[in-house]
Amino acid sequence: MRFTTFAAIAAASMLVAAPAFAQDDRADWPSSLTIGTASQGGTYFIYGTGLGGLITEELGINASGEVTGGPVQNATLVETGDHQIGLVTMGPAYDAWTGQSELAPGVEHKNLRALFPMYQTPFQAVALTSSGIDSVDDLDGKRVAVGPAGGTSATYWPRFFEILGVSPDVSYAGANDAVGQVKDGLIDTFAFSAGLPIAAFAQIAAENDVNIFAFTEEQRGQILEARPELAAFDIPAGTYEGFEDPQLTVALWNFAVANQDMPESLAYEITKLVMENTESMVQIHSAARETLPENVDKNTFLPFHPGAVRYFEEIGIEIPEDLRG
Repeated sequence: MRFTTFAAIAAASMLVAAPAFAQDDRADWPSSLTIGTASQGGTYFIYGTGLGGLITEELGINASGEVTGGPVQNATLVETGDHQIGLVTMGPAYDAWTGQSELAPGVEHKNLRALFPMYQTPFQAVALTSSGIDSVDDLDGKRVAVGPAGGTSATYWPRFFEILGVSPDVSYAGANDAVGQVKDGLIDTFAFSAGLPIAAFAQIAAENDVNIFAFTEEQRGQILEARPELAAFDIPAGTYEGFEDPQLTVALWNFAVANQDMPESLAYEITKLVMENTESMVQIHSAARETLPENVDKNTFLPFHPGAVRYFEEIGIEIPEDLRG
C-alpha cells in the first residue's frame, strides 16, 4: 500500500482566494444533506455543524450537522443512506466495515467510502479536585460516564478499563450532560475522547477546580499492545486552563465518510472545499489544523470515494489501488 505526495500538497492546504464552485453537472445532487456528528459539547458537533455551514455557503446545497450517538451510529446512518456524510474514528469504522459494529453486529458496512482526513482523537478524563480522583487507577468502583452510547468514547473506555483491570460503574451521556453530572456530584468522572481542546473539558476547567488526566506510560504501553489500531499521543501542555504539563494518552484518527452512492461530482467538490480551506476549517475548530491532504495516508483500509480519489490525485497524491472506491 503506497501513498505518494508532491509539493502541490502545500498549496492545497492554503485558503483559497475565492469561493469553491460546484461543477456544471449538478443534476444528481440532493437538495440537502445531513452530517452525522455526536453530542453537543464535543468536537464532532462543532466540526460537523461548521462543515455544514461551509458547504451551504460555498456549494449552495443546504447542509446541516445532526446530533447523534457518535461514530458507531454515524457509520450505520451513512451505510443505510439516512445520512449523506458521517464523522467517524477509524476504530469504530473498521468494526463497521468488517461487520463487528456494536450497533449492527454481523452487518458489513460495505457502502462506506472515505472523503478526507479530519484530526486525531485523544482520550482524557475529568473529575472535580474535591473527589480526590486524578488517575485511572482511582476509578475502580467509581461512577464514570463514557460519552453517548455508540460513540468512540463509549466503545473504547470500557476496553481500556478491562485492559487495565479497573472496574468502574459505567454510564452513558453526552458531553454537556456528563460535565453537568460531574459538577452536580451525580457521577465521579467523565471519561471522553474528542479533538483538542474538548469544549466540555475547557468549560468545566474554567469554572471549577478539576483534575484532567489520562494514562501513565506503563498503562499506555498496555493499551497499545492490546489495541494496535491506536497510536501514542501526547496532549500538549496548556491545552486547558491551569494544566501546564503534557499528558500521555492514546488516540484514533478521524475521517469524514460518505455513502458510495453520493454523486462523484459532489464528493469531489466537498473534498476539494475542505482540503483547500484550512484556515476556514481551523476557525470552526482548532483540531482542524490536522485536516490536511498529507494525512490522507492515515486511512489504511476504507476505500476512498471516487470523487475524493480524483481530487487527491489532481494534487499529486496517489491513492493505492486497494483503496479506490
